[in-house]
Amino acid sequence: MIRNRIAVLAATAVAASLLLTACNATDQAAGAAASAAKDGVSTALQSLHFNSGTAKQNNATPKTGDWAPAAGKPAVTPAAKKWVQLSAAKAGNLNPVVVNGAGFTLYRFDKDTANPSKSNCNDACATTWPPVVVAPGGKIFIDGVNKSAVGVVKRDDGNLQVTIGGWPVYRFSKDLKPGDTNGQGVGGTWFGVTPDGKKAGVQDQGGTGGTGGTGTGTAAATSVVLSDETNFGDPSEGLAGSGCQNVARDDAASSLRASGTLKIWSEKNCKGESKVVQGDIADLASIGFDNKISSVFFG
Repeated sequence: MIRNRIAVLAATAVAASLLLTACNATDQAAGAAASAAKDGVSTALQSLHFNSGTAKQNNATPKTGDWAPAAGKPAVTPAAKKWVQLSAAKAGNLNPVVVNGAGFTLYRFDKDTANPSKSNCNDACATTWPPVVVAPGGKIFIDGVNKSAVGVVKRDDGNLQVTIGGWPVYRFSKDLKPGDTNGQGVGGTWFGVTPDGKKAGVQDQGGTGGTGGTGTGTAAATSVVLSDETNFGDPSEGLAGSGCQNVARDDAASSLRASGTLKIWSEKNCKGESKVVQGDIADLASIGFDNKISSVFFG
């Protein structure tokens, strides 16, 4: 009897050991696969070339990059291009929003994830919402978008999809001309993407305003603090009041703090280029306005 018990216990121990070994092997294989995938994306990212400015400014070869449908024709799933362009711009009521080199609005999808980056739009979805894909070793031209916010993720089909703030970005097949924003709010899950990866035109994003700032509402600001450094570093200057106000040191601000909405201008007396912003903006380069503020408008 004792001998039989010992045999049973020994067999159980061996089985448990084999099971543990198998589990460890499975975990190790899964870990290795995840590590390989991460390394693959990292290698692909390192192979890409990031250039400041537009494709035209960088003398990119025409017809090898950003694509546009024929007039009045819907977008189709594109092949990976040798270059893509990401520009901060205004499209419809969205300001800022990122557009491609042909001026078409780019979007993000709530059912994707940003950390880690993952596209969940495939097959028919990717026909309606063509992903922005770039060939390995290709170029990404960055115009008013921070390089640190731009990356790529490998899609299920193996293509490299461009990400902003970790979010994979797409075109919309029903945008038929530059400046169209027909994809905004579709299904409650599709939104234009801002230069830092937020939802364009959406006021409540966990305290993040739709223009790239962190505001608490849409009320007009009555004051603003302009900082020379990003992330609200000193030196700084404050402005308050109503209407147009000129800054004392123009073309110096790299970040700003405001309690609501205001308009910033590139020239004195509220002239030149302008943008409507809401709340705090830690880096004005994210909206293409670093060292460009010469006046602001309250109200």
